[in-house]
Amino acid sequence: MGTLGSKTTTRGLGQMGVFEVLGTEERACEAHGAYVAKKYRYGWSGCMACLDEAQRLENEQRARQQQADWERARLQNLFNRAAIPPRFEDRSLENYATELDGQAKALRIAKQYADTFDENEGVSLIFCGGVGSGKTHLAIGIAKQIMQGYRSALFMSVMGAVRSVKETWRDSDISERKALQNLIEPDLLILDEVGVQFGSDTEKLILFEIINGRYENRRSTILISNLAMDKLTEYLGERVVDRLREGGGKLVVFDWPSYRKRAA
Repeated sequence: MGTLGSKTTTRGLGQMGVFEVLGTEERACEAHGAYVAKKYRYGWSGCMACLDEAQRLENEQRARQQQADWERARLQNLFNRAAIPPRFEDRSLENYATELDGQAKALRIAKQYADTFDENEGVSLIFCGGVGSGKTHLAIGIAKQIMQGYRSALFMSVMGAVRSVKETWRDSDISERKALQNLIEPDLLILDEVGVQFGSDTEKLILFEIINGRYENRRSTILISNLAMDKLTEYLGERVVDRLREGGGKLVVFDWPSYRKRAA
């Protein structure tokens, strides 16, 4: 092998010769003014300030792309964990149709609730009224909006929620406490089909544990029911209703005809 100063050396050192400076020349850059260009075997160098600027912009673009990818992945994870049924995946506050004053009022309440969600920690809603009147649509629209702000949501029927706790009484990988915690932790819990059937005292106790646990931890809950308010209060009990309406919680009555029946 030749010495480092030799012109006839190994192939590796011959490749390094590409970067040998063969000459210099003063040039002017429109953006950065005068600079010294260097001549290499492959040609003249450009303005180093321009190269540094290009590298900085490339690094910033890469960082923005990585941040965007991370945010998309985080949002997708939130949506996956929200367990919104496929039938309702396209529902949003933007595509909720309002033809009647009551519908417009319900939409205003839902939008205000979603817009101020971070400021009104633990505030809940009760949506009650006839089948097919848009209660679930608005609740899911709220969930979708708050998830855009990286707040967690979970959609579940009352029967599903109660079942998830009761299943821990048999062989299960999780404890009853953990099952309850899974229902208490989300920033927003949407409990659908409240009072579809009058459950046992045990089931009502589980429902109270869920709602009370969320109340104590300042977590927001939206209850959806086809029952009239007096029947819903009878089913839930005064204590539960009081907790849901405390701190500005609202009852919204959906007393207009069913969308689904009209579409049929």
